[in-house]
Amino acid sequence: MCGIFGVMDKGRQMMDGSGIREALSMMNERGSGEGAGYVAYGIYPDYRDCYALHILFDNACESKAVVDATLEQWGTIEHDEAIPTYDQPNLRVNSTPWRYFFKPDPSLAAPGSESPEKDVIANLVMQINASAKGAKIVSSGKNVGVFKASGWPEDVANYYRIEDYEGYIWLAHNRYATSNPELWDRPDPFNLHDWSVVENGKITSYGTNRHYVESFGYTCSMSTDSEVIAYMLDLLVRRHGLDINLAIRAFAPPYWEDIDQMPEAEQKLNRALRFAYGSATMNGPFTVLAANPEMMVGFTDRGKLRPMVVGECGDRLYIASEEVAIRAMEPKVESITRPAAGEPVIGRVAQ
Repeated sequence: MCGIFGVMDKGRQMMDGSGIREALSMMNERGSGEGAGYVAYGIYPDYRDCYALHILFDNACESKAVVDATLEQWGTIEHDEAIPTYDQPNLRVNSTPWRYFFKPDPSLAAPGSESPEKDVIANLVMQINASAKGAKIVSSGKNVGVFKASGWPEDVANYYRIEDYEGYIWLAHNRYATSNPELWDRPDPFNLHDWSVVENGKITSYGTNRHYVESFGYTCSMSTDSEVIAYMLDLLVRRHGLDINLAIRAFAPPYWEDIDQMPEAEQKLNRALRFAYGSATMNGPFTVLAANPEMMVGFTDRGKLRPMVVGECGDRLYIASEEVAIRAMEPKVESITRPAAGEPVIGRVAQ
């Protein structure tokens, strides 16, 4: 089920999308031809101070006016345009991709907010995705963009001409559809400003996790695991201030019997995390790749019921469902490892 791939250059050297396209296509047996997507960080240097909002319009003529009016209530549109696309014979087009470069008004955030711009963007995304008929915001961060559609990885890459974009972090996803295959907003990646997520698996605790994150004001309108994971990352890391290591441990904590065998100080920490964030614990078989502008992380469920392979070559860190995908992009990869269950992989870019 599902093929996922991520690559990060720790020195922020840019990579065009051609290698990502090739890597993801190596895992076509993991998809059903009903969804694929790519996300890249660093692709909009000319608008690096704006939030790049990628929106899928079912009917651009009708929906765009509503979105324009909503955005103008929350800030300033610096520029907007249709995302360039190129017809593909095997891709059924049912949405118009559009991008806005947007500056939110931080004064509209709740009093006392520690990151007012991001709070405004989060509220904006929740409002449009839940109520604007025929419009879905699929990415909303600075200098980052999500490109996805219902089709095979090669068709989606060719539709957006992914090789024309350059980024220093890329994530990609080949979807094995189990519901609503025709909807363009359903494939991974999912994004909320800094954080983007691709996932392989099935979160059986979806209902509990969704109710938990919605209790903090998020609105889950896509009915997918990865949307909830993206929102929980934002909640735990940005709003609650957890280090990424602790956030991952909250999502995939050690079993109680393993905690009992730990030294006392480590026991206390893990027990506190489990009590405080029990509703954020993710159950079921999964591998998650996530990124923000400063890092790329990968982690599996506690039993490692979905694969995760890690490769390194110079400043490049690769994480994928299969080794063949890594070698397709980097034939001379220097190191291949397969982390144990519950062992996260965290790569950080140079400051």
